[in-house]
Amino acid sequence: MGFSAVQRVIGFLLAGSSLMMLPPVLVSLFYTDGTAGLFLVSAASLLALGLLIYFPVRNAHQELRLRDGFLIVVSAWLVLVLVGALPFVLLSSPDLSYVDAVFESMSGLTTTGATIVTDIDALPRAVLYYRQQLQWLGGMGIIVLAVAVLPMLRIGGMQLYRAETPGPMKDAKLTPRITETAKALWLIYVGITITCIFAYWLAGMKLFDAFGHAFSTVAIGGFSTHNDSLAYWNNPTVEIVAIVFMAIAGINFALHFTAWRRASAQPYFLDPELKVYASLLLGFAILVSFALYLTGTYETLALSFRYGIFQVVSAMTTTGFTTAPFYTWPGFLPVMLILIAFIGGCAGSTAGGMKVIRVILLYRQSVREIQRLIHPHAIIPVKIGGQKTSDTVISAVWGFFFLYIASFAVMTILLTATGLDSETAYSAVAACITNLGPALGKVGPNYAGLSDPAKIILSIAMLMGRLEIYTLLVLLTPAFWRD
Repeated sequence: MGFSAVQRVIGFLLAGSSLMMLPPVLVSLFYTDGTAGLFLVSAASLLALGLLIYFPVRNAHQELRLRDGFLIVVSAWLVLVLVGALPFVLLSSPDLSYVDAVFESMSGLTTTGATIVTDIDALPRAVLYYRQQLQWLGGMGIIVLAVAVLPMLRIGGMQLYRAETPGPMKDAKLTPRITETAKALWLIYVGITITCIFAYWLAGMKLFDAFGHAFSTVAIGGFSTHNDSLAYWNNPTVEIVAIVFMAIAGINFALHFTAWRRASAQPYFLDPELKVYASLLLGFAILVSFALYLTGTYETLALSFRYGIFQVVSAMTTTGFTTAPFYTWPGFLPVMLILIAFIGGCAGSTAGGMKVIRVILLYRQSVREIQRLIHPHAIIPVKIGGQKTSDTVISAVWGFFFLYIASFAVMTILLTATGLDSETAYSAVAACITNLGPALGKVGPNYAGLSDPAKIILSIAMLMGRLEIYTLLVLLTPAFWRD
């Protein structure tokens, strides 16, 4: 294990992360909210700590192996979450404990959107901006951003890219070099964000809110600058903008890049995962909307479709924005919205959940097993888009599915052991491991009422969901640490 090379990268990332404290300083000075000092202290602390870690191994030039990539990814996320909590700890109002601050930081960077802040409107402007910025940086992955600058350290980035990128299709590169791939991803990401900011502004948001909500929309995060989330505006145009960009952010960013490079929409129509993703969004939206109308939740069909479509898109893309308290909706609807978050968006998107491509593979493999019962000797390949899927990929997907469900079950049991009722426990774990955010029961409004052990368990669930189980659990195996 190349620990010195790992330490070198972590030190560099930590020192570089001090830069993320500078935009909030500018926001604080512009709005004179008095928080510039705490962000400057945070920046200085991160820079000093990063240099302290980096300088002893600055001349270590070892080639990274795949195992080193996994260790760097997990270590970087943990370190950045822990230090990202510093501004929340230094806040005088609200007075947050370090566990609360870590929970908020973890929720931001993993784009979960669960919050322990009970009065978001009362937060200083710079802190509001910082929360949204955390989600934006976490959306595409801080490690992918770092890959774009790793040539400065003379360390190959493919190992990091494979460990960080969500979904089973990790070997597909958009450009011949991994650095160019990372830059291409960020180019698309920034372009969509700028377009979303402009759209929110035209829809009626002030520029500060437009920036903040564009950051969390494209990152599929769900943090808002107001207690009522997007319901604060009660504006159908704002909601339509959010629906469109949540759906766009839930699509594989490689497709966005390919369509942009070819100046053609054809790649979207040819992608089998996108077809299923769009069909599921449409199907669930219609089902929930009619259920809202038939149960009398809303008086008109138009209102039912307005709130139903929004919450389905928000839930399945795991964004977590709300325009209505869905946890109070009748019947099966709240549970359905939590469960469809397990599907998530497309692989290669900023969405959480298991990803649509895995659901497709699980379904087709299940159908194949049923067909084999009828025709035991038949050779029945599993195909995606006309291409045969290897048994290795299918085995990995089944393994992922087992670990995902097992992790969900274990953490639900642990959460009930802290004294929570079963509805709150299962929905909170589901909302965190899928990176959805909003849940049911006692955590419907926010997560402030949970005990510290419960917040720690849910923070681990957020990280597992963001790193897609394997990346985190592989570090717990003895074989990983053997040379």
